[in-house]
Amino acid sequence: MTTPPRIPLLQLGSLQSRLPELIAKKGAPPWSEAVVLTDDIQAFLICHPPGQPNDTHYHHHDEWWVVLQGEIDWFIEGETAPILARAGDFVFGPKHLWHHLEPVGATPSIRIAINARGEFHRYDRPGCKPL
Repeated sequence: MTTPPRIPLLQLGSLQSRLPELIAKKGAPPWSEAVVLTDDIQAFLICHPPGQPNDTHYHHHDEWWVVLQGEIDWFIEGETAPILARAGDFVFGPKHLWHHLEPVGATPSIRIAINARGEFHRYDRPGCKPL
């Protein structure tokens, strides 16, 4: 009996994907890959090199992340200092609060971002700015 090939979650009929295979498929950072898209939720695998921040934005829904590799400084509105998250850490981003992050350290960071389906970066509040 042969084992069926593993394909990304986004493709019909697959319920599993493997991180090493996704990294090999995408190559050098920066990149992102949708890994779950349902009627209710979306999850993206995101890879950034150290020193490459993302934009300052907010969402109408809560968002949370799981750091799989590297280290990331999260800047969240109302926090007096950045949250340093390392591989294995979870970070919560409350809705309506702006946030941005910056990978730090010597290796690329990889995280999973999870939020409501169709949610996107919003910039119409003070403190928000696209890159």
